[in-house]
Amino acid sequence: MAVKKVLVTGAAGFIGSHLSQKLLDRGDRVVGLDNLNDYYDPTLKEARLDRLRGRKGFTFAHASLEDGQTVERIFAENRFDVVVNLAAQAGVRYSLENPMAYINANIVGFAHMLEGCRHTGVGHLVYASSSSVYGANRNFPFAEADNVDHPVSLYAASKKSNELMAHAYSHLFGLPTTGLRFFTVYGPWGRPDMALFLFTKAILEGRPIDVFNRGDMRRDFTYIDDIVEGVVRVIDKTPEPDPDWDAETPTPGSSYAPARVYNIGNNHPEQLTRMIEALEETLGMKAEKNLLPMQPGDVQATAADIGALQRDFGFVPKTTIDEGIPRFVAWYRDYYKV
Repeated sequence: MAVKKVLVTGAAGFIGSHLSQKLLDRGDRVVGLDNLNDYYDPTLKEARLDRLRGRKGFTFAHASLEDGQTVERIFAENRFDVVVNLAAQAGVRYSLENPMAYINANIVGFAHMLEGCRHTGVGHLVYASSSSVYGANRNFPFAEADNVDHPVSLYAASKKSNELMAHAYSHLFGLPTTGLRFFTVYGPWGRPDMALFLFTKAILEGRPIDVFNRGDMRRDFTYIDDIVEGVVRVIDKTPEPDPDWDAETPTPGSSYAPARVYNIGNNHPEQLTRMIEALEETLGMKAEKNLLPMQPGDVQATAADIGALQRDFGFVPKTTIDEGIPRFVAWYRDYYKV
């Protein structure tokens, strides 16, 4: 396969750093863009980035998606084959505190990505959506054909907006776009604001863990290696117009334009209490639980119907939480010298 020049935004982030490693391993050239903001510990982002710096084929660009002039210059200087947009303001709960961060990064910043792709002839834009777009939907498991018009957080609304914006550019300018709705990604080098990270830190420090909805939550925990394998497969297959798309019975996941949206998850939801048990077994310690009500913007359960991703890319996640959680804990103990 020919070497690709790939822009990975959010390259110092959890998924972005792992994806950049995988692309470099196979010989692609990667420009990693990140603003290294302090939404969570920037030293962790720098440590991820240090694993990429110095690798053959990797270049780092310190920039924000909201900085239109800098983004335009990066596109003009590089002429990317593929763009993978993973940079975003993440987190459901933080969107209640700082909504403008989501408008600026996830809406304005994404528009800059679309414009960069449009004006420099990028062959494929792959971008991060989220399982949160399913919002008030109660069909289970979540499928791309389900209605996603009722988000329950601004974060979710911003991700749904990305899907609509991408489709408009696919329709107007023939830009091939693929959106990936990620489901609860975890693993080594993970995000400190996610439950597994928070629980591990608290248990090891002898503090109680906050368990929302009194533990009556289900999540489709998806291991990072599975996610990255799926993203790479998507990168390598540019979407084309769907000849079977019917305007009278439209399918939300595909289009008459070169645009697709896929779920990418483990397809095996677990009770939050089961995840905590697996973590306790790995740590050899019991968690003291602070049982709390559901938080605004949260949903009780997520589960990915990944039939479309399996059909089109042969994607099959392999890692159970009984395999993935010990790998995360081993990394955590090593990184934090616990």
